[in-house]
Amino acid sequence: MTQTTTRSVWILLSQRLFLALVFIAIWALAASRMPAFILPGPSKVWSAMQALFATPTFLHDIGMTLYRVAMGFALATIVGTPLGLALGANRTLANFFEPLLSVINTVSSAIWAVFAIIWFGISNATTIFVVFMTAMPLILTNVWQGSKNVDKQHIDLARSFRMSRTQILRKIYLPTILPYFFSGARLAFGFGWRVSLVAETLGSSDGIGYRLRQAADLVQTDQVFAWTLTLVLLMLALEGGLLKPMERRLFRWKPI
Repeated sequence: MTQTTTRSVWILLSQRLFLALVFIAIWALAASRMPAFILPGPSKVWSAMQALFATPTFLHDIGMTLYRVAMGFALATIVGTPLGLALGANRTLANFFEPLLSVINTVSSAIWAVFAIIWFGISNATTIFVVFMTAMPLILTNVWQGSKNVDKQHIDLARSFRMSRTQILRKIYLPTILPYFFSGARLAFGFGWRVSLVAETLGSSDGIGYRLRQAADLVQTDQVFAWTLTLVLLMLALEGGLLKPMERRLFRWKPI
């Protein structure tokens, strides 16, 4: 790491630390003028977070939410990627299914959650289904757009060299659609986290969403804030520890 890069990292960290301190200061000032059951202060929420960490079900709830999001996202990737490739490669097929995709995109996650409860009841399948129905169209659409941008001359050249369909897919389609797929996947993963909370609130007996609803029903606002901050920290950890390093590794060939 060069001296310039190190300096840029320290400047970025300092800016983010300053922003966090300003946010906490505004939060504390606002909380001092409101009842604790409406807006608890940072110290009260921190105490609630420490209490959460000590509960025997804390890791179980985190793990169940992670499992449901991961399963829904994995199914969305498995289904959405080949469908996106198929629509991108066949215009007739794309014209036929495009209205259906538009309809799916207009249905909100709350409606999918209601359908999931009717079909699957209080179970893991409810949340997994809602995450899948939210993430799959995003991945499909991005892969579809990437497939349409594949250079036809490259495909014709590959065919002239008698490359198999598998080789064309791996050496021409894959490098082109990968940035589109990753962009859609990151967006789908973020939306998956959000809708999983909605689904767990309505159709689960454990998980972060269920605990949020439980705390809200008991008017434990500090617990609501504690679970929310826990979720934010978990998302930041996944973003900085998994998604961004993966993106840098996949696209290390691209100029910075």
